[in-house]
Amino acid sequence: MIQRLRAAYGSPKPPYTSDPIELVFWENAAYLLTDERRQKVFDLLRNRVGVKPREILAAKPATLLELAKLGGMRPEVRVQRWLAIANITLSQFDGDLGNVVRLPLKQAKKALQQFPCIGEPGAEKILLFTKSYPVLGLESNGLRVLVRFGYGREQKNYSATYRSVREAIANQIPDKCAPLIQAHQLLRQHGMERCKSSAPICRGCSLMDTCRHYQTQSLARNA
Repeated sequence: MIQRLRAAYGSPKPPYTSDPIELVFWENAAYLLTDERRQKVFDLLRNRVGVKPREILAAKPATLLELAKLGGMRPEVRVQRWLAIANITLSQFDGDLGNVVRLPLKQAKKALQQFPCIGEPGAEKILLFTKSYPVLGLESNGLRVLVRFGYGREQKNYSATYRSVREAIANQIPDKCAPLIQAHQLLRQHGMERCKSSAPICRGCSLMDTCRHYQTQSLARNA
């Protein structure tokens, strides 16, 4: 499946950063905006303020709010999250997340989930992008692709769906981070560009002939 996506899209771009604290701020840089807008907010934050905990805490509130407004709705909440990230990093981890991602897997995930907007999928994605553990931390687009392809089951609870998919692909996961990072990026791209949540573009899809979702829809139309 991943080979066919690579043939369709080419080699994916690597993650924007592999630094754990930057990945946490990246997740909290914007809300419901494009990657380009998220990167703009993150770059401005990093260049004008810095993303080290003490830099965030020393910044003028007006500057943080100005940058947070570029990240979409509820900028005041975004500022509070940035401050929370800085405070948690300093108080819980001595200002350094490099040690956190080297903890045993279960402990590392639990530690990362203390941060705003970082659930189990986000924690696993950080551990993957930092090349700490070969875990396929999926986000919603990639998860949707795998569910439609026949891995796991979609359930009312997102966490339950996530775990269902993770269990279904467990025996097909390589034990190296590099191919899993590529898989993550390709699945996400496919979900954003073709396998959309509504009105997926199935015709011409490189996975159409083996996609359970497409086959089910075709049978329903022909019934």
